Amino acid sequence: MDRKAAIAVVEAELTALRRKRYSELRELLHKELNKTVTGPDGKQYQLETVIVWDGKPEGDLRVMCSVDDGGIRAFFPLTRDFIIASNGTFVGE
Repeated sequence: MDRKAAIAVVEAELTALRRKRYSELRELLHKELNKTVTGPDGKQYQLETVIVWDGKPEGDLRVMCSVDDGGIRAFFPLTRDFIIASNGTFVGE
């Protein structure tokens, strides 16, 4: 897997998710969102996004996105995440 391409893919997905409101992300809570996208290198990458409570229910949401190319990296995907508070601010940034 081309690491730079994979990072570009996962960061693009997280950027799109960051544009959503807390309430929109909360609707996706505990749902696995999977899709295949073409990376900047022309290869296909699998994205998996999961949104969970970060700590206590009704609090912050952790949005995690993993990417792999379907090869051996499927067992060890590249993962990035962010945390959004209920007031819409990003935690730790």
